[in-house]
Amino acid sequence: MDTAPRGDWWRVYKDEVLNNLEARVDVANPDLAPATAIYDQARAMVAEAQAGIYPELSLGGHVLANRQSARRPLRSPNQPNQYMDNAVDTQAAYEFDIWDRVANAVKAGKAAAAASEADLATLKLSLHAELASDYFTLRGFDAEAALYANTVQAYRQALTLTQNRFAGKIASGMDVSRAAAQLADAEAQATDITARRALAAHAIAILVGVPPADLPIPPETLNTKVPVMNAGVPATLLQRRPDIAAAERSVAAANAEIGVVRAAFYPNISLNLIFGVQDTGFNMFSLPDSFWSVGPGVTLPLFEGGLRTAEENAAAAVYRRTVAAYRGTVLNAFRDVEDQLALLHWLANERAQEDEAVRQARKTLTISMALYKDGATNFLDVVTAQTAELQAERAALDIRTRQIQASVGLIRALGGGWHEAAEPKGAGPH
Repeated sequence: MDTAPRGDWWRVYKDEVLNNLEARVDVANPDLAPATAIYDQARAMVAEAQAGIYPELSLGGHVLANRQSARRPLRSPNQPNQYMDNAVDTQAAYEFDIWDRVANAVKAGKAAAAASEADLATLKLSLHAELASDYFTLRGFDAEAALYANTVQAYRQALTLTQNRFAGKIASGMDVSRAAAQLADAEAQATDITARRALAAHAIAILVGVPPADLPIPPETLNTKVPVMNAGVPATLLQRRPDIAAAERSVAAANAEIGVVRAAFYPNISLNLIFGVQDTGFNMFSLPDSFWSVGPGVTLPLFEGGLRTAEENAAAAVYRRTVAAYRGTVLNAFRDVEDQLALLHWLANERAQEDEAVRQARKTLTISMALYKDGATNFLDVVTAQTAELQAERAALDIRTRQIQASVGLIRALGGGWHEAAEPKGAGPH
């Protein structure tokens, strides 16, 4: 299942700006190039291991002018001082893979390449999820900026009201200073939100591989709905996670490497063939100038000082380590899914509670402002109500943003390819 297409899972949020940004990640993100190169290297190593299955064939030759010493030991009196040695030969060698050394090397290489491919998929999934999370963070700042724009306007009206009442001798200067302080604080908070939004926009630009100045993202209202997840996520969907696939294939590679090491304990049997022609001149292509050699070769390690045993123990230790890492990856995957499900559940309850707090805070502010206009209360009650209402509004927006980000986290935890609950029962992943 981990090799199934995950699809453009971010389209579940129905946001064209997000869709366009996500489409640029695989093409331009700078972090993907090294991971892609690692995967290409792993594939090349598979091809290198597969080359051991076939015979090795080489062509060689030499043209040599020689002069031998007149005092060479055991030299025959009739040997010339100078002579030519010209030869062309073909050599072939084939190793009989009786103990599956080459076969296990190929298996290990293929598993390592598959693990590298899964690592690349993990990185892509993480980058897409990070982009989506950063994007919704930015849209959360847009919503807060809109809230503060309305708040600043309301606080200016409140300041004007207190100034008019002060001019009419029906309010104190303290009311004016309180209103002015409330307005200045709201303006400062709005400026801080603008700065934090800029940082979120810069992070998005880097993820899509462009300088921050080249990626303007106009503000928009945060109107994204939180996708509804089917109750009871099947555990098989965790098989889509590429990090689990990478860990599983690392185990397979480590297991195959044990077979490679164990084959070194047994004889290496090969067949070698040499055929060529040799002459002191250049008329070499005649039958008397030919030579050949053919026969099997056997090598058997007799004493290595414990080298082979140490290599086997090391390979077994690597295997045990990868098995432990695989188990840890699976457990962390289950925890990741459960964490995001729990977060979505409790944030939904918190949002309902905070929405009620917003309604009550607005009601309190309306009543306190009406009483202040009628002279039935002081402006301190208005300031208190304004502060409570603004805090409740900000908390509600923060919860809404966190809900959307938690849904992104859940999709990432499930390996991507998530259908909404509204789809027919039994619909498979993308």
